[in-house]
Amino acid sequence: MPDSLAEIFRAEWARIVAALVRYCGDLHIAEDAAQEAFAAAAVRWPVDGTPNVPRAWLLTTARNRAIDRLRRDRNLSEKLRLLQQQKASEAVVDTSSIPDERLELMFLCCHPALAPEARVGLTLRAVGGLDTAEIARAFLVSEETMKRRLTRARTKIRDAGIPFGVPDEHLLPARLDTVIAVLYLIFNQGYGDGRTDLAAEAIRLTRVLDGLLPERPRVTALLALMLLHDSRRAARVRDGQIVPLADQDRSLWDVAQIAEGRALLDGALARGADGPYALQAAIANLQTEDPIDWPSVANLYDALLRETHSAVVALNRAVAIAETDGPAAALAIVDALDLGDYRYLHSTRAELLHRLGDTAAAREAYDRALNLATTNAERQFLHRRRTELTQ
Repeated sequence: MPDSLAEIFRAEWARIVAALVRYCGDLHIAEDAAQEAFAAAAVRWPVDGTPNVPRAWLLTTARNRAIDRLRRDRNLSEKLRLLQQQKASEAVVDTSSIPDERLELMFLCCHPALAPEARVGLTLRAVGGLDTAEIARAFLVSEETMKRRLTRARTKIRDAGIPFGVPDEHLLPARLDTVIAVLYLIFNQGYGDGRTDLAAEAIRLTRVLDGLLPERPRVTALLALMLLHDSRRAARVRDGQIVPLADQDRSLWDVAQIAEGRALLDGALARGADGPYALQAAIANLQTEDPIDWPSVANLYDALLRETHSAVVALNRAVAIAETDGPAAALAIVDALDLGDYRYLHSTRAELLHRLGDTAAAREAYDRALNLATTNAERQFLHRRRTELTQ
């Protein structure tokens, strides 16, 4: 059993919320009741001691708080009657009878009827347990904006009658893709912006999903991809600056994460994993080797580009082409892409022009990339590279 309330919160929050959604059918009430139960635990447990079965205590307390909330709403009197019956018959909760409904909760939060940004926020709140302020900071919006976004999403779930449950088998692959995309977006947001807590949360939630759906190798491939990227986290920033892959201190890489990522990837591929996450995980795996097999990386990017038809993938492929065919061939690819003000387009152009010795054009590209950079580490790296043009 976890030792601290914080650890119990991390382990049990999603299960408590999911069970409450099943009972009362309202995500907002479920989240509020769960929050109140944990707040009560913070007051009671230091005095009375941690219960033998914390989950049962929390669920009983949260259910009582939900009943209190419903009692105040006459429009939900029928739900109140049903919940009171459940309370009377289950005054002491047998934790073995509590189903693990976190999977249903993930599918609810990531329903395609919800706006993409709402899916991310709801997943982090209902499944991850992050509060509104934390989610707002992660996605660079005000707390009030995020609060409104979450409220609209919960209201839509209630008013549209979005079901709480795992989709039927014929709908599951497409719906699972939505859940996976949300988790990957959360990871990328945290990894790209140096938010290690957000990246770690994405890994944790993906582990949960992989454990709940062990027969879906795409989820395993996504977890492998996250771990292989995250293994390099400690080496990605030095003295406040981004460190390119070729310059990273490999002694800082997390060898345990690399080993786990490789094992997960091997297992996923053996079970038939395909698609973009398996290909990206295979690329990330090759990038942990020394030396890197750039022709194989380029071949995998070819396959990924055929799969996704993504200009961003084409940009990443150009980086591999620079290592196999030279910067001029890569620059020709980059200059043909229509990515507008995508910041990595301009930083990649700048690096290639730098390697080709076109100082004036490289300086202009670095300036544009600097204007688009979103983190101090990225700005310092670009500024240093621009300064090196004249040295």
